Amino acid sequence: MARRGRRVNRGRAVDGIIVVDKVYGASSNEVLQRVKRLFNAAKAGHTGSLDPLATGVLPICLGEATKFSQYLLDSDKSYRTTMKMGIQTTTGDREGEVVAESPVAVTRSDVEAILDQFRGEIEQVPSMFSALKHNGRPLYEYAREGIEIDRPSRKITIHRLELLDFEGDECVFEVDCTKGTYIRTLVEDIGAALGCLGHVSELKRLKAGPYTEHQAYSLDELAKLRDEGREAALDVEQRVEFAELAGLADEIGRDKLEKSQAERFKELGRIRNKAGDRVIDELLLPLDSAVSDWPQVKLGANSSFFVAQGNPVQVPQAPTSGNVRIYGIAEGEEDLSFFGVGEITDDGLVAPKRLIKS
Repeated sequence: MARRGRRVNRGRAVDGIIVVDKVYGASSNEVLQRVKRLFNAAKAGHTGSLDPLATGVLPICLGEATKFSQYLLDSDKSYRTTMKMGIQTTTGDREGEVVAESPVAVTRSDVEAILDQFRGEIEQVPSMFSALKHNGRPLYEYAREGIEIDRPSRKITIHRLELLDFEGDECVFEVDCTKGTYIRTLVEDIGAALGCLGHVSELKRLKAGPYTEHQAYSLDELAKLRDEGREAALDVEQRVEFAELAGLADEIGRDKLEKSQAERFKELGRIRNKAGDRVIDELLLPLDSAVSDWPQVKLGANSSFFVAQGNPVQVPQAPTSGNVRIYGIAEGEEDLSFFGVGEITDDGLVAPKRLIKS
């Protein structure tokens, strides 16, 4: 019986978080895979899916940052959404089939009057077109088969619900909410309260945890910056040489290049790629930005050693409960650096939970 070979770990070790401005129509996984290729990263993960309909903030974690993606998944989110009144669809958004229509005789005052019932802690029944699972299958698979699954309501909190604009049969809202909030369901419920039905015609995520739209780059912007960095790495003669070798490789096949040509092509390509990587690497946000709102604890050299081994330690003036960011002194270093995250135990010790590789 042949032995299976070890899986080759492709890509480079790059650590950090890039905030992507997702475009309409792209799935979160498509964005993730393209970012992974752009950075040539060995490891990448996103921090919670956005529907293809939705645009806006999608943080992508690379390398060691993937250890903190769950905390971003659990974080609060902010959205801007447009509600189209008078029409109900199968999916709760404009991509679904129309299942009901009703006349719209609603004023701005009518909308403002009912919003209070959707602020604060409320109960919400998840959409059938959500990724929540039932017996191991996402609900949207059942929905596409015409099967309705009974779904218990869940507690969510709407921290802010503001009507930004009202014109004709459309309302524009901004929403600050806890994880697990379905904006489509919120809009449908608002439509039901108004007695006129409604669905989401546009949805943009403005914020996910600590990351905002002002920090986001489109995939096209990232690719352009990387390519510009590559081009700038070579002088004019080298660019011509590289283009000629690339054309020859396309024409006859890279494996048919002479040895000296292949080596030169590889050398110039390596220079270009490293320069492009440096440009987009500078856009990465640090690992601790994912938990920037957590309290921090700073360790001395001795405590740093024990925490690095996975042991809890006593830290003067540490918080009395909850999660913390841990900064310590790595072996052979003098300055503090981010170690990872921990929690305060019942007896007041700082216990590591997720540590990064030093």
